[in-house]
Amino acid sequence: MKKKSFIYSDLSKKQLEKIKEFYIQKKVESMSHQELRQYVQEIISHQINDTIDKEEEMEAWREMSDFFGEQFEIIILEIKTNYIDEKNGFETELDSQKQRIELIERNNLDQEKKDMWND
Repeated sequence: MKKKSFIYSDLSKKQLEKIKEFYIQKKVESMSHQELRQYVQEIISHQINDTIDKEEEMEAWREMSDFFGEQFEIIILEIKTNYIDEKNGFETELDSQKQRIELIERNNLDQEKKDMWND
């Protein structure tokens, strides 16, 4: 007779938390120093490089700022100097956003004018 396999829904929330904690502990203990370094590098790289929106970009920026501390501004100036020919993508994005806002405001003014005559 074949033994039944467990699935996560067989456990309570607390039991599932405990098995996850146990797995994490054992997984880390089983990894070599090199494996740990590589794994951490992958995680940090994902957190910093794969930002999706402005909020995540700001979070990555704060993390870098906290890490570099007082040296952060010096590092930024050096990078800006070395890559001066690069166009600032955020400025382009902000210009486009500014144009959309102005268009919406103009449309709202036009709509208000039309509404005023409907009375």
